[in-house]
Amino acid sequence: MEMKSIAETLKNNSYPGRGIIIGKTPNGKKAATAYFIMGRSENSRNRVFVVDGEGIRTEAYDPSKLEDPSLIIYAPVRVLGNKTIVTNGDQTDTIFDQMDKQMTFEQSLRCREFEPDGPNYTPRISGIMHIEGGEYNYAMSILKSNNGNPAACNRYTFAFNNPVAGEARFIHTYMNDANPLPSFEGEPELVDILDDIDEYTNLLWENLNEANKVSLFVRYINIEDGSYETRIVNKHA
Repeated sequence: MEMKSIAETLKNNSYPGRGIIIGKTPNGKKAATAYFIMGRSENSRNRVFVVDGEGIRTEAYDPSKLEDPSLIIYAPVRVLGNKTIVTNGDQTDTIFDQMDKQMTFEQSLRCREFEPDGPNYTPRISGIMHIEGGEYNYAMSILKSNNGNPAACNRYTFAFNNPVAGEARFIHTYMNDANPLPSFEGEPELVDILDDIDEYTNLLWENLNEANKVSLFVRYINIEDGSYETRIVNKHA
């Protein structure tokens, strides 16, 4: 698979929706992840990321304008021991609870499906990073309707063992901006990543569509000791 420029990939897609990036920095020292949200409606755009323990959650920027919180208020990032969970919905809690009961990442998602927001039926995208004893691996998942048919749920899990330094994978909810919104297709895209968290955060934020971007989370985790750095950027600062 040819590596894509994440800057160009974002710049050329006005509405990838919500996206997860997971990979390893070029120097091989950090496990890295990023999660962003975008919005086309006022309700979707009325959000910010806030720190919640070792993770984050979304909340309304202006509570008086909050309409339907069911699909927009959730914890995108939670930490379970040496595992970091990143998702685009409340399946974060499902994964956390089920893996805490010794289920696997894939097993924990069997009780979940795509979002009930027809006609888009937004896919549920999820990622998990596991760091232990100086070793790092990750997996990504997408649960989506069968080409827009909500009668069937298609489930895909992609596991990346011993990730290569300088490579990241990018999965997002929509292929592009259309009506209805077409679900992501194929395996997570291979994209570049940088050693510097601030440089990478700026790169991602600057190339997300100005009108549609809402919030961005980036975390770099030291593979040797599990310490981490986090950056959050909100359009509504």
